Amino acid sequence: MLDIRETFYVGHTSDGSLKKRPMSPHLQVYKPIPSMSLSILNRITGAALSFGSAIMVAWLASAAKGPKSFKKVQKVTGSFPGQLVLFGFSASFFLHFIRGIRHLVWDSTAKRLEKEEINQDSKIDIVSISALTLGLWTIIIGKKLGKKKK
Repeated sequence: MLDIRETFYVGHTSDGSLKKRPMSPHLQVYKPIPSMSLSILNRITGAALSFGSAIMVAWLASAAKGPKSFKKVQKVTGSFPGQLVLFGFSASFFLHFIRGIRHLVWDSTAKRLEKEEINQDSKIDIVSISALTLGLWTIIIGKKLGKKKK
């Protein structure tokens, strides 16, 4: 008896005859490299940004509703778990933003497409994303500390 999975590996050639297609390699076959990890993260952060945008809309709606409602939302976003979510949201934003710029450069110039260049640029992306996220949060925390001193 044939393995049922083999039926999924059958394709047709241009003349209509049947041909066995190669099985797609799984993630376990490849050694993780920065560009592969960032590509996967780019998809995940796209979903995270959708969730984070809903939080931003709730925050804006609470501000429009009035001070009492806004204070409730500020209490949630000001808590440690809320701050972690906001940190993740900002990191997701910067990752998606930097990767979007990279794809724009690829699409408009068709340069930096060799494997070595892609892996070099991925390392630059990681540094850029980290610097932007930490820079933003340094400003946010600095402003909070400045308000407490007054």
